[in-house]
Amino acid sequence: MDFVPKKVFFVQGTGYHKSELGSFEQALRDAGIERFNLVRVSSILPPNCLEIPKTDGLAQLKAGQIVHTVMSKISSNEFNCFLYASIGIAKQKDKKAYGYLSEYRFSGVNEKRSGEIAEDLATEMLASTLGIQFGLGVDYDKNKEMYKLEGKIIETKNITETATVKKDGEWCTVLAAAVFIL
Repeated sequence: MDFVPKKVFFVQGTGYHKSELGSFEQALRDAGIERFNLVRVSSILPPNCLEIPKTDGLAQLKAGQIVHTVMSKISSNEFNCFLYASIGIAKQKDKKAYGYLSEYRFSGVNEKRSGEIAEDLATEMLASTLGIQFGLGVDYDKNKEMYKLEGKIIETKNITETATVKKDGEWCTVLAAAVFIL
């Protein structure tokens, strides 16, 4: 059987509950992927993998199905804690070549910065495999332009979910995920 995914879609979710597991389940429900058996995989975006809308992707999956994901997740029960979970995406110009996905989770940075870090991580991993020198200590936007100027990396983006722990002792989980369809 060919286990190379043909399609990918992206989801995000937030959950609150008195237990950490319960908040994770609520986040899965919010993302729409609670009914699948999720298997976490590493960070390769397969060649020729078509990005599709979430609604189309969910319609192609069955309850109980084993589904591969690249997932970023963070949980806390510390009152007023800001949580961020991001997936960074970097694609090559050549659609027959693979790309990278990265997971980044943190508390305390802002949403925009969390997404930029995830995006930069995915781009850095892809750039290194292509022999493109990564600009350490260089501004995020300058790095992004450098990659595009090389002509090999044509798209970078991120999906980020954020939330704040609302009540002392209540758990909050945020997640962002790339969901693969074989």
